[in-house]
Amino acid sequence: MAHQAINRESAPGRKRSNAPTLREMIARRFELLGRSPPGDARTPALRFLLGELGELVVPLRRGFQPELDIPEAKRKRVVILLPGFGTHPFRMRYMARQLERAGHKVKRWGMGFNLGPSLELFETLSRRVLDVRERYGEPVVLVGWSLGGVYAREIAKRHPDAVAKVITMGSPFSGSPYDNNAWRIYHLVTGHSVEEPPIEADIPVKPPVETVALWSPRDGIVAPRASCGRPGERDRAVSIRCSHVGFPNSPECLRAVLRELDGP
Repeated sequence: MAHQAINRESAPGRKRSNAPTLREMIARRFELLGRSPPGDARTPALRFLLGELGELVVPLRRGFQPELDIPEAKRKRVVILLPGFGTHPFRMRYMARQLERAGHKVKRWGMGFNLGPSLELFETLSRRVLDVRERYGEPVVLVGWSLGGVYAREIAKRHPDAVAKVITMGSPFSGSPYDNNAWRIYHLVTGHSVEEPPIEADIPVKPPVETVALWSPRDGIVAPRASCGRPGERDRAVSIRCSHVGFPNSPECLRAVLRELDGP
């Protein structure tokens, strides 16, 4: 794992920085885009990737459907939702509403769009989790979609006393970091390789809290083997029939999350 840092050296009347120039950042992204995935990488089939487009009409269709029957929670939790790569917490608003209808206290992660990991992001997210845990007097449940679920696992490793449970939804925590159809976009946006995140992390290692992986055989973005994980990398894996983009809106996924929140 590699670290990204900006080092500054000061001298009388002069400041020098090794921060990359705009030209260097552009060149780096082009170099990353030109890379080829390793031979053992597996990506979802094209038909599933194209099927992701169907999720664009879900919010419109929902207006003509009856509201979900949401039972009252047996145990009311404090939940923080972590959005997927390139998405805003707004994309998880429907899920937040349903969890709140059940009686849970739902909080956003507080950082807007998820544009990839950084040391600063993890420091801010750690403070957010610790603050919410202190405010409500109990460990929080982290529910992370896609890359947000990877963040949730890493935060739980760093602050296990502040996290009661981790629920991931289509999160690529197992196998090759190229087991998805989004790694080129990730390289373009972040400027670093999926193999070299700017934080120290052993991603497949299970957090020391209860960890449940929701995965879908219809996922068009992340390979099922990457989001399901191997025994020992999570406590349980639950199959959901939905697209990758559809995790936060899928009734089946919502019911699975509600069941997990009611669990130990």
